[in-house]
Amino acid sequence: MSSALWPRRAFLATVSAATASVLLTACGGATATGPSGDGTPVDGGNLTFLIQGYDTGWVSSKTSISSYEGNLWGQITDKLVYVDEKGKLSPWIAESWEELNGAKEFVLHLKKGVTFSDGSPLDAAAVVANLNAWAKGDPSRGVSKVGLFPSTNFLKAEAKDAGTVRVTFSSPALGFIATLGYHGCILLSPKTLALPVEQQADLKQEIGSGPFVVKSWKQGDSYVLEKRKDYNWGPAALGHTGPARLDTITYKVIKDTSVRTSTVASGQAEVAFNVEPQEIDSLKAQGFTVGTPRYLGFTDGFQVNTGTFPTNELSVRQAIQHGIDREEILKTVYTGDWTAATTFLQGNVPEAGDYSGLFKFDPEAAKKLLEDDGWKTGADGYRVKDGKTLELTLSPNPYVPSTKAEDELISQQLKNIGIKVNLKVVDVAGYAAVQASHPPLYQTSRSFVDVGTVAGVLTSQNNGEDWFRLGTSDKKLNELSTAVATASDRDTRKKVAGEIQQHVLEQGYFIPLNQLVQRLYLISPKVQGVQYNGLAYANFYTAWIAK
Repeated sequence: MSSALWPRRAFLATVSAATASVLLTACGGATATGPSGDGTPVDGGNLTFLIQGYDTGWVSSKTSISSYEGNLWGQITDKLVYVDEKGKLSPWIAESWEELNGAKEFVLHLKKGVTFSDGSPLDAAAVVANLNAWAKGDPSRGVSKVGLFPSTNFLKAEAKDAGTVRVTFSSPALGFIATLGYHGCILLSPKTLALPVEQQADLKQEIGSGPFVVKSWKQGDSYVLEKRKDYNWGPAALGHTGPARLDTITYKVIKDTSVRTSTVASGQAEVAFNVEPQEIDSLKAQGFTVGTPRYLGFTDGFQVNTGTFPTNELSVRQAIQHGIDREEILKTVYTGDWTAATTFLQGNVPEAGDYSGLFKFDPEAAKKLLEDDGWKTGADGYRVKDGKTLELTLSPNPYVPSTKAEDELISQQLKNIGIKVNLKVVDVAGYAAVQASHPPLYQTSRSFVDVGTVAGVLTSQNNGEDWFRLGTSDKKLNELSTAVATASDRDTRKKVAGEIQQHVLEQGYFIPLNQLVQRLYLISPKVQGVQYNGLAYANFYTAWIAK
């Protein structure tokens, strides 16, 4: 194995004088008031959070709340329900709810006294406006619906009074309440939702009800949030009431991973987003916290385009599944915080099963699949059929920096069975173009809160995302997708979810790699009280800085 596959193992203890000077000037030092040596939370303090960038912009319906923007959105907005790391749901802005008529109707009872940062009420009318935006979007204004919201059977949302919302579906929607905790379902002021998309892109216009508000920002450089002193409606699950403890959070854009890491290591910032996995043990040994929350959703792996060469052939798809050595990837690229995938769903999803036998590493089986389908080995070691070389291009997922090393290793593993892999490294903006081009393999990272929403991505039914470019050609997948989305009881839905997993993997529509840890947080020992939700986002509402 080439040494180039290994991520850099050591990080700089200090940044250069020039870099340190820039960061200190831009971010300022952290301060806090009150004693905290005994672990008692204290109020005050300014936290600096280093992040790769915000390249997809600030229109929530267009960005789908990417991993980067999501960190900031989560501080300035609230949700109707809270979902924890284990997928447990609990009240937030909706303090209670009722599931009626076989999960076709739901009644949400809202917390009283909640306001957006401009003082307008977060009442039933505001919730209805948000539900309609999530379910329908507004194509005439370029406003997209939330991809994993159960919109196909959504009929209406109506305000029964200022504190009560009734939501009606044409068929059972067991995942509805869970989806309200999804990070795409952030509550925004109706004033924001009514703006033209171009004006929504102005971050100052993004009016939420969260514990922080946007104070100032310089696009592509830094974004300063300050706490709302009147905030008093955080989720009970977090164990804190009243305003946030921190005074401000400054998100500072630093694209280079090593600089982000070394800046926190040298005490010039408190948090860095995404460090190299191979540095985790060393950082922990020095007293730093490295948060590696695992979200509810899909594993790290490849969506397979069944409509293009060479993955339009089942034998090629299955050969790729069996040609990848996942254990070698885990040992080479990752640490003990990562585990192998057993299906295309994360292991903490309650309906996830173990179907690893369908894609186990078996290079001899992979070679036989290709040989039997007429792929012969050429002089250069790569397979050829009908004058075409068996090759494809991989673009590592820029939202998960470690996938570059992962894909370099996969290219070597697939070479061993005669498949040529070309690597094309792109940034976040470039990755959107890769997705739009529908390559043979697209490395995905996608979260969800409830398995019922999976149906909205697998086929093109009901304007689904059609991940595998099947349209509606696979009748069995169509039926299973409909069944999981419209199941009237959870036991039936779990059984169908298992059948979907088996079918997708048998057909080679998805190639799982590992249980994804996408959002890593390097945190200074001074920072206490950080919590993570079920989408693996860090919550700084409860955080404080110790002296």
